[in-house]
Amino acid sequence: MNSIQTENLAISYEDKLVVESLDIQIPKGKITTIIGPNGCGKSTVLKALGRLLKPKGGIVYLNGDDIRRLTTKEVAQKMAILPQSPQAPAGLTVGELVAYGRFPHQRSLGRLSSEDKRIIQWALEVTKLTEHETTAVDKLSGGQRQRVWIAMALAQQTELILLDEPTTYLDLAYQLELLELLHHLNRQQGCTIAMVLHDLNLAARFADYMVAISDGEIICHGGPEKVMTTEVLRKTFNIEAKITTESSTGRPTCIFYDLIKQQVIA
Repeated sequence: MNSIQTENLAISYEDKLVVESLDIQIPKGKITTIIGPNGCGKSTVLKALGRLLKPKGGIVYLNGDDIRRLTTKEVAQKMAILPQSPQAPAGLTVGELVAYGRFPHQRSLGRLSSEDKRIIQWALEVTKLTEHETTAVDKLSGGQRQRVWIAMALAQQTELILLDEPTTYLDLAYQLELLELLHHLNRQQGCTIAMVLHDLNLAARFADYMVAISDGEIICHGGPEKVMTTEVLRKTFNIEAKITTESSTGRPTCIFYDLIKQQVIA
């Protein structure tokens, strides 16, 4: 069963068609990573899946329901989405921003229940932000701000989380901490995770399912062993990659890549 899927999805920016007739599936209860070169349409697809961008045509289904027929609150109760480089209002504290994640579940706007407060504290704790709860978000480093947005998405307590390049601005240790946290949520709570990642090795390491996109089209989809191959990466990124299996994880790993050399015709 798929948590979210599309049927003949078409997306355009003004008069430019970016994605045409795309059928994509996000398996329920799995971690899906979407890879592809800059400008290929992967972030655009994620925005359409999250209803941040209205498609030109086609349908997005959320748990089998046409997402167009759901209210904003219904969507927010089922799906959290973290776009690239989100911006918080000036002066908003970490705790206040994370609390926004509870709004879809509140009966009275602005009133936090004891359960809301417990979940907010949990989200702050797992993202290591408890000591910054009263700090203004705009006073934090880029990596800390990214973790605040992750905490807000976690506080939303949805069965599906979409993340667009969530490791941006994070150093190597925090990247691993974040992805291991998402892996824990998936394995322990059954939360479906779908995210765009630039780092191919991290994408393959943490994914159950991968989707390679180029020029608005799916090049390959399936398990990491199917997608992380020399042939697929050649078609997706126009590179020659050397792939091996990492012994400790058993996952495919790119250990070297180079640009495909264009043959010069005399």
